[in-house]
Amino acid sequence: MKHSFLIAIAAAALFLAAGHVKAADFDPGAAAAYCTQSGGTVIDRAPAYGTNGPPSTWLILTGIRKFCQFTSATDGSRIHILVEDLYATTPTLAVLAYYAKVAPGTSGGGTPASYYCTQLGGSDLFGGVNAAGGGWYGKGSEDAVLEACIFPDMSSIDSWGLFYNSASIVRGIDLTTVLRYAPPPDAR
Repeated sequence: MKHSFLIAIAAAALFLAAGHVKAADFDPGAAAAYCTQSGGTVIDRAPAYGTNGPPSTWLILTGIRKFCQFTSATDGSRIHILVEDLYATTPTLAVLAYYAKVAPGTSGGGTPASYYCTQLGGSDLFGGVNAAGGGWYGKGSEDAVLEACIFPDMSSIDSWGLFYNSASIVRGIDLTTVLRYAPPPDAR
């Protein structure tokens, strides 16, 4: 499975390098509706720098994105994924990373989830490794700042949810039950 995941990442990177983008038929309204129909909540999030300081000092950046938040009724845990990745019928790197469950490495900087994200080829760092911090700010959200792993194809998923999933610990919901893209059975 790990080998298949690495091949998928390399193929996706080549695909993107050739100038291709996500499906042109993406409908943001339909994706948001699918999130809600699947039991999630759509949260608008903006990238923010300096989130380790007081909120009054945060620098809110351009680029609001819609994340789908799934919350467990049992333990209150949550997982977030971009609505377009949840709704996609073709693979995104975030979705492939969730399916892959690659074992985490044993060393690295930052949080275990952040290191795991970089191990998979993504990043959740704002401004590199520094003390300022950063993440995806969601006004009124229980998770005010989300540590989201962003991949080269611009797909994104909750870093902690991805990390816990690698050990088969479900946060919020098992996304395999709601993701529209399902890998072929021999790739699971």
